[in-house]
Amino acid sequence: MKLNALLLDPTVLGEDGWPYMERVCGMLPDLGVVVCTGRSTVAQRVRALRLGVDDWITKPCHPEEAMARIEAVSRRRRRSRPQAEAGPLVAGELEIRADQFQAFVSGESVDLTRREFELLQLLAEAEGQVLEREAIYQRVWGYAMAHGDRSVDVFIRKLRQKLEKRSPGWSYIHTHFGVGYRFDPESADPESATAFTTSSHPRHTPVTSSPEPAATVR
Repeated sequence: MKLNALLLDPTVLGEDGWPYMERVCGMLPDLGVVVCTGRSTVAQRVRALRLGVDDWITKPCHPEEAMARIEAVSRRRRRSRPQAEAGPLVAGELEIRADQFQAFVSGESVDLTRREFELLQLLAEAEGQVLEREAIYQRVWGYAMAHGDRSVDVFIRKLRQKLEKRSPGWSYIHTHFGVGYRFDPESADPESATAFTTSSHPRHTPVTSSPEPAATVR
């Protein structure tokens, strides 16, 4: 029997809780991890998400909510498996490998967290299409986005920073104000752009797109 998701309370393990959670996220990237624990700080939740935790639930919580969040994590894992078997996706200088939950530039890891990778993969597979924030959240986080939630914007900013660090000559993710984001690799060097290739990896149907492109800022 293959384990799809793990429900974890790090406080039960005492001082070993955080190291254990980090090992699980690092060694089992295909495993969904949901933390269910007592009161916590913003810093603790952010740290866990950056380690690769999929979701964080604060106790006390309703059992049905916990199950719904675990099911959402499991659905995302199931969707990612066929993509991993299809092979890498090449865009600009990036090689996006679903089998490793990571992106590479010239063989060097971009050092993405699992959620950052899922966000990049979703955008790249819908290349050229504008994906709305709400649709991105639904696909990557697994449930509807709450009003005022800026998680998508925060993760896009971190993803851009990492891509720019490894591939400074390329611009990958573009903002459509009031709508969402579009993945469209563009090189600062026109000659480099002619070398752009995309793998035979089939693109999935976009989540959603705006009927008329909004103003774009690179």
